[in-house]
Amino acid sequence: MVSVVACMSAVCENGAKKDFFGFSKYNCKVGVGNKKKMRCVLAKFQYSKTCNGLSFCNSCLVSNGFCSVDGWRSGHPGCWKSKFSGSAQQGGIRATAVPPVMEGEGTSKKKPPTKKRRVVVTGMDVITPNGQDPNVFYENLLQGISGISEIESFDCSQFPTRIAGEIKSLSTAGWIAPKLSKRMDKFMLYALTAGKKALLDGRITEDVMKELNKARCGVLVGSGMGGVKVFSDAIESLRISYKKMNPFCIPFATTNMGSAMLAMDLGWMGPTYSISTACATSNFCILSAANHIIKGEADMMLSGGSEAVIEPVGLGGFVACRALSQRNNEPTKASRPWDSNRDGFVMGEGAGVLLLEELEHAKRRGATIYAEFLGGSFTCDAHHMTEPHPEGAGVILCIEKALAQSGVSREDVNYINAHGTSTPAGDLKEYQAIVHCFGQNPELRVNSTKSMIGHMLGAAGAVEAVATIQAIRTGWVHPNINLDNPDKGVDTNVLVGSKKERLDIKVAISNSFGFGGHNSSILFAPYK
Repeated sequence: MVSVVACMSAVCENGAKKDFFGFSKYNCKVGVGNKKKMRCVLAKFQYSKTCNGLSFCNSCLVSNGFCSVDGWRSGHPGCWKSKFSGSAQQGGIRATAVPPVMEGEGTSKKKPPTKKRRVVVTGMDVITPNGQDPNVFYENLLQGISGISEIESFDCSQFPTRIAGEIKSLSTAGWIAPKLSKRMDKFMLYALTAGKKALLDGRITEDVMKELNKARCGVLVGSGMGGVKVFSDAIESLRISYKKMNPFCIPFATTNMGSAMLAMDLGWMGPTYSISTACATSNFCILSAANHIIKGEADMMLSGGSEAVIEPVGLGGFVACRALSQRNNEPTKASRPWDSNRDGFVMGEGAGVLLLEELEHAKRRGATIYAEFLGGSFTCDAHHMTEPHPEGAGVILCIEKALAQSGVSREDVNYINAHGTSTPAGDLKEYQAIVHCFGQNPELRVNSTKSMIGHMLGAAGAVEAVATIQAIRTGWVHPNINLDNPDKGVDTNVLVGSKKERLDIKVAISNSFGFGGHNSSILFAPYK
């Protein structure tokens, strides 16, 4: 492609020559003898009708007087009347770094600051191995009751791992049409059921639904792996003939279809899609949904995650990764975050959905406010597909960014619902990152919900967000079960013990990390 004239060979402050793309962090002021001057600011160029023999076509210009790079790149007819030849230093052309030039600088007044829209949680629901109601679920957590057991949905006798946090039964009656219920993948059944129950929990009755502006209501419920069973069943059918394949196998396998079908049922026309970032999926969805509300693009969002991979292909895949616990004779003791005798994580399945709402919108309809969403952040380790960064750099950066973005002081954070999967490397790196960021706070308490429900992958963050909000509401944090022999270097004064503990939570953080180095931290606090 043709580079911009003045930036083809620009001499910057450090003396290095950089082409346009290597030059993106710099601004340059280009003099062309006594001719007109042109400034380059990142990827936009101040409009000069002619400059050093160049002529710009009007179709390349945007309203603020800048010529777009895409216009140049596309080779618009008439965009070039003459080609520039030679380097940018020929003919007296010279480039030097100058302070950034902001668009419209000196020509327009600053807009008055606008009040930031606040986001609150007004409804929630979970489908988990130890409860399909937020209150039952959390009461079981407080009592230290594990939902991990032997897998019953298929014969796994030939697998070295035969335990999981499995949903033994789920009634979709009244929530999903029977015809659809028979065809959908379980991750979709979980998403739709939990989503509609979260609306009911948020007092969104039929009458309230009629009054909602559905163009300002959206759905952002993600999944790490989507319709595993639907897709694997389709492959088995294909072994016989493509004619035997389920015509819904493609749409019902995609990760977005849970959100899409839920939006169709509700008639919600606002931002609706899914995010898939492995085990960090739910947190990414919750933060992105909240941002739609903060930016004024929505007033209400259903957000969270759903997962159903306790299938032969799912179990076999994680066994092949050598990631799973093989403590088959003691299912309830298999998930052991921060315990030196852990031997891998335990798979779980289910869904968690939050009803996020703009504060004033919630107050106008008289909603019960469970907690306030303060903010959060994402980062990437950029290190390894499955292993955390050895120094926890990505996690530390994520937490620090989350605090800065939300304007929260680290001293105010006194509860963390950790990712805590029960893997040797992951548990320790997260613990070290937490201590690095909050180790000076004597009130800090840390636990892992996965000790009792296993790792629900793409649904984990949403379910753990519900646990975090329940801790805020009740004033109790649940125990870490199976923490019999803590790792060396782990301070048990930081970790919650084997019994529930009373805690007046100021600010809580829920962490989720995923394969690919995806890190996420979201913050909740009591609404005041």
